[in-house]
Amino acid sequence: MLVPSRRRLRIEVWIVLGLSLGQSAVYSVVQLLDKLTRAPLAEGTSTLNRSQSTREYFDLTYQLLDIVFALVPVVLVIYFLTGHRTAGESGASAFRKLGFNFARPGKDLLQGMGLAALIGIPSLGLYAAGRALGITTAIIPSALDSYWWTVPVLILSAVRHGIVEEVIVVGYLLDRLGKFGWSMPLAIFASSMLRGSYHLYQGFGPFIGNAVMGVVFAWIYTRTRRVMPLVIAHAVLDIVAFVGFSLFGKAIGLG
Repeated sequence: MLVPSRRRLRIEVWIVLGLSLGQSAVYSVVQLLDKLTRAPLAEGTSTLNRSQSTREYFDLTYQLLDIVFALVPVVLVIYFLTGHRTAGESGASAFRKLGFNFARPGKDLLQGMGLAALIGIPSLGLYAAGRALGITTAIIPSALDSYWWTVPVLILSAVRHGIVEEVIVVGYLLDRLGKFGWSMPLAIFASSMLRGSYHLYQGFGPFIGNAVMGVVFAWIYTRTRRVMPLVIAHAVLDIVAFVGFSLFGKAIGLG
């Protein structure tokens, strides 16, 4: 199988990012500027899961369509990694190469839960500090109406975010940047800055927090070569935020 040139790989990376998180980063910067020029950032809000219709089953349809189509760039990444294997990588599927499989479910689950605790607890403090300093918007994890499907959809949304971000920003991007000849520290820095940038619409606090999270996750990936624990950790963090807010937000005076 022919090894693609660096030029072809660069074009490939721009296509993937343009269809996924690179696009999100551009929108995030514009949204941040919009909020900054309207009012102090502390007075702004960022809603993560919005209702898209006042009609229950149309809203459900829109939510599910968003989740499904958000995963298409992940399928594209798997396709590219499968089609561009070098001779030394022959016989290894893209799922195995990324560690995005169920080869060691128990260990991945334990590592994922540990990472979620490691990242989640400090994140609460950083959010509180950002709000106090006026550099973080009020974050509303869920603004969905209360239906029978609300919690399952929020869980699917959390899993979607975990898969998209960790497979693309960590597994895929570090692989491609390595093929460009980038040093590992530089590749980790680029990955973490991208992760932080598409959270800028929430303010500078989330940018910093997610960039630090990106460094930790990318560093762990370079040691384990498994993206699955990162997907689990990310999904757990988002499930706690999305579902917890949806079920208990109003009861404790949030939202």
